[in-house]
Amino acid sequence: MKNIRYLVLAAALVTISLGVVIYEYSSQTAFDRDILFQTSTIDALLEGVYDGDMTLGELRKHGDIGIGTFDDLDGEMIGLGGQFYQVKVDGVAYPVNDSMQTPFAVVTFFDSDEAVLLQESLNYTQLESHLDDILPTENIFYAIKIEGVFEYIKTRSVPRQSRPYRPLVEATKNQSTFEFHNLEGTIVGFRTPEYMRGVNVPGYHFHFITQDKVAGGHLLDCRLQRVKIEIDCTSRFYMTLPGSKEFYEADLAKTKQTELEKVEKQ
Repeated sequence: MKNIRYLVLAAALVTISLGVVIYEYSSQTAFDRDILFQTSTIDALLEGVYDGDMTLGELRKHGDIGIGTFDDLDGEMIGLGGQFYQVKVDGVAYPVNDSMQTPFAVVTFFDSDEAVLLQESLNYTQLESHLDDILPTENIFYAIKIEGVFEYIKTRSVPRQSRPYRPLVEATKNQSTFEFHNLEGTIVGFRTPEYMRGVNVPGYHFHFITQDKVAGGHLLDCRLQRVKIEIDCTSRFYMTLPGSKEFYEADLAKTKQTELEKVEKQ
């Protein structure tokens, strides 16, 4: 028995000396619902790292609401109520299966911390200002769901890419845009702190899907008519990185803010 205790002590000392920290991540507990989960970085996507590295089956374990893209940059992802959709370059929202893969996605389990009913007409810029006014701080993460009637929605999707992959700012030059008027639907997205620049989109990043789940895309512009805004605040963030050769060799040191602004707003 003494020898066994010595072995346990020795193992503990080795662990301490190596600085090893063992952290078991599980999305099954109530505590872990309040965490933002991300695969890869936005700068890697900007560099053209489009190969899927996580299946949708695995991604679903970490959240029931979210946004992202698919293998080969094939369309826009939107997750809502545990169901995930792929808005392809034709503007149609297709249900996805668990074997499909993503090179970049952000998800969480949505538990509303605050709800606001908005009856006034706001454009995209005014919406962001309104959200800034009601959020308690700029320094944590927020999942945001905006559901209701919209006077106007403009979205986009990007065509599937082939090797050699072009940077995202080049790929989006061939994007398709879609406009909707006087319809019901849901905007889903996140607000990420400025200090996360390079890891995620600083500020707001939204996707949209119609109420009947048949169309949508990356949100470019909107005008609200009558909506309910729900906000899920979280101070916890977990990220997993690709193990691919392309990710390992990507130049992620240089600032890509100019390219990101073109990609997000064009």
